[in-house]
Amino acid sequence: MPEGHTIHRLAQDYARFTNRATQLTSPQGKFTDAAALLTDTPLTRTEAHGKHLFLGFAGDRWIHIHLGLFGKVNFGPAPAPPPTDTVRLRLTGPTSYVDLRGPTTCALITDEEKQAIHARLGPDPLRADADPQLAYTRISRSRTTIAALLMDQKIISGVGNVYRAEVLFRHGIDPYRTGRTLASAEWDAMWTDLVDLMREGVRNNRIDTVRPQHTPEAMGRPPRVDDHGGEVYVYRRANQPCHLCGEAIRTADLAARNLFWCPTCQKG
Repeated sequence: MPEGHTIHRLAQDYARFTNRATQLTSPQGKFTDAAALLTDTPLTRTEAHGKHLFLGFAGDRWIHIHLGLFGKVNFGPAPAPPPTDTVRLRLTGPTSYVDLRGPTTCALITDEEKQAIHARLGPDPLRADADPQLAYTRISRSRTTIAALLMDQKIISGVGNVYRAEVLFRHGIDPYRTGRTLASAEWDAMWTDLVDLMREGVRNNRIDTVRPQHTPEAMGRPPRVDDHGGEVYVYRRANQPCHLCGEAIRTADLAARNLFWCPTCQKG
């Protein structure tokens, strides 16, 4: 599932269609009625909150998109090729088009319904209105592991498996510590780090989490080869040596997701 930086990057990319004449179609047929209502209605703004993407149209109407595990978005230049019948939503402009395939959610909603979605989501490190103290208040009262809490979108939005594993490593935090043991200063440092890492993710459209002194060039090691891309400390590096201490990276199942950590660098 895409992490929050990908959705914010998509919001930026969709923004190229704002205030232009656009056509909306649903070759798959599941969004046909809504697409017909919005065709020739200007796209006025785009927005992301965690893993939720919102396309705003005149009249306070929004398309709410959640890619889920299988959703894909593809941009291309005009003229657009004939669409396949897997395209849920095609938005076509004068110079380019964008296809949405396989999302968990693609729905036309009102502004009131959109606000209800925001209300149930935790603060997003990439949003200017985010309140990190709100997340910490919930974390500091919880007996749940910090690793599980970071993945709870009601507590903090946009953090997925990669950012979860990497930020815990970067701050030397045992993923099995409970939220109530996390000091305020530790949380402040983690939040600041997430803001910086995720902003970089938006800029580069990939996740890189290693510090300059730990890059392949600095350490004289081979670059990482993985379909995820980017240089990381622990994510998907099970049984490989830690870049800092040499200990084998461990993995375990936690809340139906694979957790990765270094038992030496992340002691309790």
